Amino acid sequence: MVLLAPGEPLRLEERPDPDPAAGELLVRVEACAVCRTDLHVVDGELAQARLPIVPGHEIVGRVLRVGAGVRDWRIGQRVGIPWLGHTCGHCSYCLAHRENLCDEPVFTGYGRDGGFASHVTADAAFCLPLDLPQDAVHAAPLLCAGLIGWRALRAAGSHAMRIGIYGFGAAAHLVAQAAMHEKREVHAFTRPGDLAAQAFARSLGVVWAGGSDQAPAEPLDAAIIFAPVGALVPAALRAVRKGGRVVCAGIHMSDIPAFPYRLLWEERELVSVANLTRGDARAFLGFAACVPLRVETTTYPLAAANVALDDLRSGRLQGAAVLVP
Repeated sequence: MVLLAPGEPLRLEERPDPDPAAGELLVRVEACAVCRTDLHVVDGELAQARLPIVPGHEIVGRVLRVGAGVRDWRIGQRVGIPWLGHTCGHCSYCLAHRENLCDEPVFTGYGRDGGFASHVTADAAFCLPLDLPQDAVHAAPLLCAGLIGWRALRAAGSHAMRIGIYGFGAAAHLVAQAAMHEKREVHAFTRPGDLAAQAFARSLGVVWAGGSDQAPAEPLDAAIIFAPVGALVPAALRAVRKGGRVVCAGIHMSDIPAFPYRLLWEERELVSVANLTRGDARAFLGFAACVPLRVETTTYPLAAANVALDDLRSGRLQGAAVLVP
């Protein structure tokens, strides 16, 4: 499924199977989850995407062929392909072990073709061996929703035992379970009136679920914002205690409205997380291999990618949409 121009529906194209270049893998896609970042790419909300582009960066598949110089992968091995597709390795961020901030990154489904396809090539050094109990459909959302949720939870801080999550979609339902496994108290904030999302959050064990226009009964230690809505930033700042932290976990957000300084005062912090590192992936996938996670999915055939994107855009999903070739 190919994006030719921002704002246009994806088009189904038939292409020859790609050949892996040196250092690459050719992977047969078994499932690819649909991320809100894919929606931002398709809707033209992220600048400088390579066009035409095949979106998709939550990919689970099997290795079909290996390119020259690849030593650590075998034919048939299960593989995950995430958003971070390549880094330069020599900028100051890469040298400081902050490859998520690389000056010259290549992102899967944005700077190189991704997983809304039957086959995909990927840089072998950035592919992830998968030893997970989930099948391909239920493993795919872990490759971004899980990974960015994990990084956001780490950014919230180990001291944050009462956490609010704003926007209860694919990433939120996974990070909520991780937080509760760590004995944290989770409060879920949804669109006002979204009773289905609130019931879904409660079914996972959160202590409270309500609209984002509501205040928690007690101040939060930290809040994580997944919804791309800038107005949630002052709302979350109001909800956290003195010294609390608000983590913006999305790649795109509408403009943040002006708010009084008193919401930030008393050493409250507002931070963002960007992308992920391979270290994040190893840590989270190790966690997911040991801790049973309920991964809520809705599957679509590959040719129905536009339907999946529209369902995500319209808020009709609980959990994650997953394309199956």
